[in-house]
Amino acid sequence: MSPLRKASAALSSVRLRATAAATLVVALALGLAALALVAVLRGTLENNADAEATRKAVAAAPYAQTLDFARATPLSPGVTAPADTLDKSSIAITKDVTKHGEPLAIVGKSGTVQLRDGTTAAIADPDVLLTDDKSASATEWAAPQKYAVAGVEVATVGGPAMLWSRVPLEGTEKALQTLYSALLPGVPAVLLVVAGMTWISVGRALAPVAAIRAKVADITARDLHQRVPVPGSKDEIASLATTVNGTLDRLETAVDTHKRFVADAAHELRSPIATLRARLELAEPSELTREALADVERLQSLAADLLILAKLDAGEPLRAAELDLGQVAAEESVRARRRPEVRLELDIEPDVVMKGSRAHLDRLMTNLADNAVRHAASTVRVLVRAEEDQAVLEVRDDGPGIPPEQREAVFARFTRLDEARARDAGGAGLGLPIARDIAHLHGGTLVYADSGFIAKFPLNH
Repeated sequence: MSPLRKASAALSSVRLRATAAATLVVALALGLAALALVAVLRGTLENNADAEATRKAVAAAPYAQTLDFARATPLSPGVTAPADTLDKSSIAITKDVTKHGEPLAIVGKSGTVQLRDGTTAAIADPDVLLTDDKSASATEWAAPQKYAVAGVEVATVGGPAMLWSRVPLEGTEKALQTLYSALLPGVPAVLLVVAGMTWISVGRALAPVAAIRAKVADITARDLHQRVPVPGSKDEIASLATTVNGTLDRLETAVDTHKRFVADAAHELRSPIATLRARLELAEPSELTREALADVERLQSLAADLLILAKLDAGEPLRAAELDLGQVAAEESVRARRRPEVRLELDIEPDVVMKGSRAHLDRLMTNLADNAVRHAASTVRVLVRAEEDQAVLEVRDDGPGIPPEQREAVFARFTRLDEARARDAGGAGLGLPIARDIAHLHGGTLVYADSGFIAKFPLNH
């Protein structure tokens, strides 16, 4: 499989898609939860600051009412009154006292305001502002991004005024920064944990599916008795495994019935065909009897092929013994049906010993030799050699060969490439499939390459 196809298969896996989907859903949920948490926390902290500013303004109102703007006089910035002149009975909680929008006093380090008669008012809270200009704004005094501001209209001794109070929002920003510092690394960490747990959980859940797939891929027509493992989870996957096993039961029954039918039919045909051939051979020779004998020979060959196919499909145990592949090839090549104009050449190494069934390998060699003789122009060559840890058998001919696109099709049952030739000039299309089945039964391979068939078997060490 190419790397691109492997990557495509990996990306389309259920495990990966489930992990990605779960991680995406959790990411969206955490993102929305984080936004909601930040919004709620910000709103709560700002509302608390607004409430605190309002409480401070309300608390300062009674003190602001004792201040007489008519008695206040402007002071230069930084000017303060002596601490021993403080009038404890007239405390206005203010930082800047203004008259008609102009400052009456700038609070110095002592936090006091000097009045016209020489008395001073103590500044208890620098975050409270008193002014007699109702149209004045507290924006410059308390920037909206840094402070929560509340205003209360009060009636002072000198007339109506506005009392403003402010509460710094620094604590709100610090709380939000702390939340951000927790969410930024925390959310990705949670997503990694979710992805890992989902990957592991889905992998465990799909492990029985992988086992079922591997077993089904391993089951062939020769071992339909095998069954897929059924997990003990009693879930949908267990139901799937049970259904697959039920299907295999029915398939095995159908295949066994078919094999028995083919074997019985081939076996029952052998006797009447043999009798018919004997009668034709004893009859007076004529053109009709010769044609009938040719047809009977084909019927005999077909019945024998069907019978051996049925045995191979039934998976009968192999009666194997040590044998010399070169000896088998030489003997069966000589016994094969010959054409006078075709020459047989043997190139056989000695002592190419393997383990196998002599009857089966005889049939394999006969089928390959018959096929080569049938299509050769003048020469058939049989080669046997040892190659590394394999015994190699080659049967070549100088015929037209097999086109590359049809080199696998010739191993399909009842396949004949030369449809134009007379039916009595060729086989039924079972010789090569039987030869390949025999090669596979011996743990080997059979393919067409170059100008002939190549069979490889494990050497007997």
